[in-house]
Amino acid sequence: MSFPASAPLLPDVRRALAVFAHPDDIEFDCAGTIAGWVDEGIEIAYLVTSRGESGGFDDTERAEMPRLREAEQRAAAASLGVRQVEFLDGYPDGTLAPTVPLRRDITAAIRRFRPERVLTHSPLRRWEQLTGPSHPDHLAVGEATTCAIYPDARNRFAHPDLLADGLEPWVVREVWYFGGPRPDHAVDITDRFDRKIAAMRVHRTQTQHFDVETWIRTRLTTAAENAGLPPGRLAEAFTVLRTE
Repeated sequence: MSFPASAPLLPDVRRALAVFAHPDDIEFDCAGTIAGWVDEGIEIAYLVTSRGESGGFDDTERAEMPRLREAEQRAAAASLGVRQVEFLDGYPDGTLAPTVPLRRDITAAIRRFRPERVLTHSPLRRWEQLTGPSHPDHLAVGEATTCAIYPDARNRFAHPDLLADGLEPWVVREVWYFGGPRPDHAVDITDRFDRKIAAMRVHRTQTQHFDVETWIRTRLTTAAENAGLPPGRLAEAFTVLRTE
């Protein structure tokens, strides 16, 4: 199973919502693209569904990890020019599933922020790469977000308590998936590479143990080569689908 070919991009996006499983996912996956959207004047918000308490690579007390990772995420977002960062409660790191409550909470965020574009994890597993993009939490959030986009966010009879809170239905017109099989929409981030690296390094609990720049440069070089970009370019790759 794979995605269809990416659709042409919407020409009139004013707001975009990134929905990801853990603090640091956005910076690892798409910080260069986010930085470009900020430069274009697109208003961007983050919704992070856990506080990453299962992450880290040292002896930091487990009870401290959620606080540290939330602070890292807010600082990393700010470094890219993103000011609105929300976290969900009640969804422990490592146990995420595309449940109706998670769909409801993502739907609430969509209706509250009213984005034309949503960026999220791919709900499709990559069998050739079981690590990283195919983390079960990533797949779960990708699936829950897809269900929130359609039908939940646009259906006034879904999650009726949201109407009581004043959250009217909203149609997300475009969705960007990261980490899926054979992504075919490459974003050249060569000129924003330093900003991506700086944002990744803010997540010290996740990056201080390895050479971030070398590791991510290799991956971005491969994405650029796969997209047919000139030698020396760096890219983040996605599948872009229209929902209308």
